[in-house]
Amino acid sequence: MPVVALLGTLDTKGLEYDYVRSHVQAEGCEAILVDAGVRGEPLIKPDVTRDAVAKAAGTEVAALAAAGDRNAAIEAMARGATAIVLDLYRQGRLHGILGLGGAGGSVLATRAMQALPVGVPKLMVSTLAAGDTRPYVGQVDITMMYSVVDISGINRISERILSNAAAAIAGMARAYAAFQPSGASRPLIGATMFGVTTPCVTEARQTLEARGYEVIVFHATGTGGKSLENLISAGFFAGVLDVTTTELADELVGGVLSAGPDRLEAAGRLGIPQVVSLGALDMVNFGPADSVPDKFKGRRFHQHNATVTLMRTTPEECAELGRIIARKLNQAKGPVSVFIPLKGISMIAVEGKSFHDPAADRALINNLKAGLREGIEVIEMDMDINDPRFAQAMAARLDEYVRAAQPQG
Repeated sequence: MPVVALLGTLDTKGLEYDYVRSHVQAEGCEAILVDAGVRGEPLIKPDVTRDAVAKAAGTEVAALAAAGDRNAAIEAMARGATAIVLDLYRQGRLHGILGLGGAGGSVLATRAMQALPVGVPKLMVSTLAAGDTRPYVGQVDITMMYSVVDISGINRISERILSNAAAAIAGMARAYAAFQPSGASRPLIGATMFGVTTPCVTEARQTLEARGYEVIVFHATGTGGKSLENLISAGFFAGVLDVTTTELADELVGGVLSAGPDRLEAAGRLGIPQVVSLGALDMVNFGPADSVPDKFKGRRFHQHNATVTLMRTTPEECAELGRIIARKLNQAKGPVSVFIPLKGISMIAVEGKSFHDPAADRALINNLKAGLREGIEVIEMDMDINDPRFAQAMAARLDEYVRAAQPQG
């Protein structure tokens, strides 16, 4: 029988969790109720008590309650709940997890969800799900469901929402328990793509698939890069085809699609083979034209669409990007190749297009090459990044690296 963990604060949401538990059970799943409350007495009896959760965090409920610091209590109980949930997963007793809550409950439950592997069903019913969900979702596959009304009692609106949530997590848990992955024996490759590098990545993906790989493509929109780094760290990939490193430009200059300061580091840290290029480093991303900060007035822009404004990186910014990439790749413990397209690093950086800027490209390339340590292969090709031959060459080199890294015999 599939098992669903129900994680929350039973002193404030006990009746709602009891309602959801009965519906999850009616859908043919076992429900394990985990209490992470610290204030009043639980309104229903849990399967995993708050004392057990606090103990897993190295503390006691009484101490958290006496301190009177709600944020510290949430943080501690989130740590304990994470340990409990991961233990259930390792025992094979977790096929889905559901949480209900407002701000505090959402933080607590999704912290535990974020620790679970990608693919494990995760559903958070939250009063905050109609806003910015990035702090709750992180880089994993958490489904956020807006509660519409506050999670406070069972009424004609909330009972419909909560019964739908119970049916959703039960259905996902049953599917997860029965799932048989296809192509599980094929090595996984992580790749990065943007609209202006799509032809390159599509060609490279097809080339790698023809050689027996499964390729997972990430849209380089900040969250995409973070997800890639997270899954690399989790050990999913045999190799990385990092065609589109554009998120580094947003991190440096202040665009809206930064993947954070750790982008382009996980593969090197773990020694995973990587083939890297300079895709879309000619641009920094903003929203609508009127959202571009005033300090960038006078810069060169390209209106991608009504909601996306691109700003050309300057020679000075490109020089620094070259140095940043060199510093990151120099730390790599595994094989690395850098492929440089001499005739354009994006679809709009080629001659005749709006972001064609040979001086900026030279600054990027020269500083990158000057900063790379000995032993990192640099391959310059007299073509733009979307030339099929460029993509095929990158794919072929990564294939060589991955095959060489595989155990022999």
